[in-house]
Amino acid sequence: MNTSSDKKTKIAIRELYKIFGADPESVLPLVKDGMSKAELMENHRHVLGLNNINVDIKEGDITVMMGLSGSGKSTLIRHINRLIEPTAGRVELDGTDIVEMNEKELRHLRREEMSMVFQHFALLPHRTVLENAGMALDVRGVPRAEFESEANKWLDRVGLQGVGDQYPHQLSGGMQQRVGIARALSSNSPVMLMDEAFSALDPLIRTDMQDLLLDLQEELQKTVVFISHDLDEALKLADHLVILNQGHVVQQGEPQEILMKPNDPYIVDFISDINRARVLRVRSVMEETTQRPENVAGEVDYDDNLESVIARSEGQTGLTYCVMRNGEQVGVLKMTDLVKALVPTAAAADGLRSGAA
Repeated sequence: MNTSSDKKTKIAIRELYKIFGADPESVLPLVKDGMSKAELMENHRHVLGLNNINVDIKEGDITVMMGLSGSGKSTLIRHINRLIEPTAGRVELDGTDIVEMNEKELRHLRREEMSMVFQHFALLPHRTVLENAGMALDVRGVPRAEFESEANKWLDRVGLQGVGDQYPHQLSGGMQQRVGIARALSSNSPVMLMDEAFSALDPLIRTDMQDLLLDLQEELQKTVVFISHDLDEALKLADHLVILNQGHVVQQGEPQEILMKPNDPYIVDFISDINRARVLRVRSVMEETTQRPENVAGEVDYDDNLESVIARSEGQTGLTYCVMRNGEQVGVLKMTDLVKALVPTAAAADGLRSGAA
């Protein structure tokens, strides 16, 4: 099993800045010298959208970019397919800088290299579900018989068998978003951009869509960039998590690592209310060892969440489990260590806040 660090970088974002206003280039040096978003607005009437973004998006990963409203996450994803022009910086796809592409190259990029799933579905109301699902291929000039066959295949895969002749207004919100995902998949592009794709859906439907994405991703291994403001969703989906605040990256990395070792008071506050037992995995708490201890209570899987282990232990804190991965022991989990992991260390949180003061 490859980790993210073993994978090729598909998209490299380097020193990316976006400033909105009458003359962004004139104030860029001020931002690079450390001027804050608030100061820039108050003194120069410009809005700092992105501030020196550096992110590696690995091939085959789901990279989730998240933050509160105004953090810059939606601005960032629109730089990846250059729907927004940067003030400065590079966005490289397989080593080619998208910022330097001409119009013809950009059309090719958007039609064949990247697909996008929007928050509010963005389906064409006058086209059938089948025509919407096959739209990317239709725009490329693929004959109707061919694009219908491909569209039907993906409609079936996302659970929309038999609705191809209907129109978007006849479908529920969840079904419309499934059409959006089928459209993105039928384009056969290696990169999928998903801008808060599930946030307009009811909670139960949203959970179903997250599960659908994970099931498809296990098979297809697309490079997915997913924007979210919901931490539970981000932790469920992300191979790599990027947390933004005020236009800059506060922390990024493997989600479990961020949960266990937040490096900023903003992150500490962000994760304070989550159900740690549900999102933390055994691998984040275990002691790495192949030595089998005495009085083992049983075996647990490397990727089990802590909630399932607590249920299995029936609340007994003196137990020890062997941690297994692909049939081999990789560690030991003591219930005392599990309990400690459920509560963020107050001293660490206070230390971060004191350092920021």
